[in-house]
Amino acid sequence: MLKKFKKMKITIPHIHKIEGEAGFWAKVTKEGKIEELKLKTLEGLRQIEGILIGRRFFEVPMVVSRVCGICPVVHILNACSALEKALNVKVSKQTILLRRLMLANQIIQSHTLHLFFMSLADFFNIENDLDLIKKFPKESKAALQIRDFSLKILKTVGGRAIHPITPIVGGFSKLPDKKEISEILKDYDKTLESSFILANLFKNLDYPAFKRKIIFTSLASKNEYPFYETNLILVNGKKISIGDFYSTKIEEDLRTPPIKKVKYKGKPYILGAIARMSNNFKFLNPQAKKVFKGFTENKKEIFKNIFYNLFFQVIEVLHFLEESQKIIKEILEIGLKKETSPEVRIQPASGLSAMEAPRGTLFTYFELDKKGRVFNCNIVTPSAQFLNNLEEDLRVFLPQILKLSQKEKIRKIRSLIRIYDPCISCATH
Repeated sequence: MLKKFKKMKITIPHIHKIEGEAGFWAKVTKEGKIEELKLKTLEGLRQIEGILIGRRFFEVPMVVSRVCGICPVVHILNACSALEKALNVKVSKQTILLRRLMLANQIIQSHTLHLFFMSLADFFNIENDLDLIKKFPKESKAALQIRDFSLKILKTVGGRAIHPITPIVGGFSKLPDKKEISEILKDYDKTLESSFILANLFKNLDYPAFKRKIIFTSLASKNEYPFYETNLILVNGKKISIGDFYSTKIEEDLRTPPIKKVKYKGKPYILGAIARMSNNFKFLNPQAKKVFKGFTENKKEIFKNIFYNLFFQVIEVLHFLEESQKIIKEILEIGLKKETSPEVRIQPASGLSAMEAPRGTLFTYFELDKKGRVFNCNIVTPSAQFLNNLEEDLRVFLPQILKLSQKEKIRKIRSLIRIYDPCISCATH
């Protein structure tokens, strides 16, 4: 016999503590069936891709970085990489190391912001951030110290902590000072200790019971935890070329402005920390792997519960801190040398690049004319890719909380949405 519920509508005009503006709307029948459900985007289309049409290739990366203020690094680096592929420009090992260092710390600072200042309060029903800081003073300092460390690296290498200015097609317009990089390394041990403080906090949270089978996608590699520019993507254990996945396997729905909602073979899928961890946890750095094993050893089907995405972000903070130390040591060992800009042969061409943004795999594609101007481009952001999956999770989650008060239902819905760490600015670019 079907349980009887009061026919209801659930409306959340504004979901705070996410990047950008969004709301939620659902309609539920007396039988508890979800009749309609939608995450509503409240931002207008900015048409960044349209702005790029007719621009010369060297102007493009700086414009693309403006897609987002939280993750501008991956946007500028992926744009550079896509254009380099189109123009057959080979970059040096030094350039790759510096870019990897930037991208690793982009993920660290974004995760730390989301973990502590956007999602943590949901587990304690705290609305005021000042109350959160009072409850967790030591952990607050740890979160800020981690972000300071990563932002200092981004400023040192990129010229600015937000919207970097030094990455260009072929390399960097200005190299960081070796002494400054060496000074940053002095704060590594303290920052690693701060990350353990956060790990201990998030390890002991009371994560909601939730289960749903998901398709995971992330970059693939044979020998590392992949995040910077590979040619393969992993879909539930199956390797597919980036080009094949982008051109034939994912479908963009242009009927849902201002977002191009994306599916894989007609099905929703998930990206980001939980997907990367599911596909590549064996490649984690030692400290991160130790924490991962300690957290998961007594848990079953951990990758079917989207709420664990939060702790997987903590593990990635640890992993990328360790990765940053390795990269900095290698940079200091080989030294930084001023390089001449590689020769660029202008010709009609196209280029596609994929990198891991904090929220998942970012695809950037350009077509250039004979003068090196953009005449076609496409940026497929992580949030645009996982919004379908978020709505499917909400369809499963909502019936589980229908007996709660309206206020409590809204609190729970907001909590699940924030677990995804959606970036509406990226999705509506």
